[in-house]
Amino acid sequence: MQTAAISKPKLWSLFATFFKIGLFTVGGGYAMLALVRKIIVNERRWIDEDEFVETIAVVQSLPGIFAVNTALSVGTRIRGKGGSLMAALGAVLPSIIIVLALVVFAHSAKDNPTVMSCFKGVRPCVVALILSPALQMAKRAGITWRNVYLPVLATVLVCFWSVSPVWVILAAGALGGVHGLYIQKKGIKA
Repeated sequence: MQTAAISKPKLWSLFATFFKIGLFTVGGGYAMLALVRKIIVNERRWIDEDEFVETIAVVQSLPGIFAVNTALSVGTRIRGKGGSLMAALGAVLPSIIIVLALVVFAHSAKDNPTVMSCFKGVRPCVVALILSPALQMAKRAGITWRNVYLPVLATVLVCFWSVSPVWVILAAGALGGVHGLYIQKKGIKA
């Protein structure tokens, strides 16, 4: 699938963009989705909304670190192997720098109540950063009040019944295939 990019960004621009995303994303890969979508899809228009949703769907099924896989996938779509490398490097370098700084200063700050309060204050924001793109992707994926039970059921299976996400994804794919065949056989418009 071709990207909606007017022109391919320079590799340095791709690195700088993902460095910025990595620097200002607190809470891990899912928290970065809102920022990736805002910058890559809405502002820079390097890929379109459908490609973004497809990319995230594929990235979620891959083993490894979600943030790195997202950067690798988006970088590949935009600039091939070089883009993949630069986007991934840009995404992980801020974390490496921050972790190294924390190691140097953590010993003196670990018992500091102000530092601990700051971390507790950030937690609700991380939840919002994860929830925002999830709701946007749900809307884009066609989740409505009529079929919201499907992601709710998947969440319950994974979170509360400890069913492996792999089995949930495989079952959902199989059920979707059966449903598609049924619709095709009956001649129903999807």
